[in-house]
Amino acid sequence: MSSEFSQTGRTSDRTVEVSDNPAKQLDVLGNECSRTILVATQEGPRTAKELTERTDSSSATVYRRINDLLASDLIEECIRFDAGGSHTTAYRATVEELSISFDTDGIAVSIARTTQ
Repeated sequence: MSSEFSQTGRTSDRTVEVSDNPAKQLDVLGNECSRTILVATQEGPRTAKELTERTDSSSATVYRRINDLLASDLIEECIRFDAGGSHTTAYRATVEELSISFDTDGIAVSIARTTQ
């Protein structure tokens, strides 16, 4: 688990963490391509090629956004096996829900993750 999060609660099938650096997640999510990738990877693991087609962005842009999302611990890399036995690198979301709150101390980002 990233050192930028501290666990604050747990239900039966998910954990909720509060980001130690909310600006990092908000900066990443401020980009439309990043948001599209995050939504697409909620549906299941997607390859960079599939994400490039989904976002209508260049592959270089998609890889930059993937790297931003990986660094922010919002997606993770995984291996996807095809029916023929070959495999490829894919990406899947690590978050189920993201909440932003404001108070006198500033902005807080809480992230709910499904436990596996």
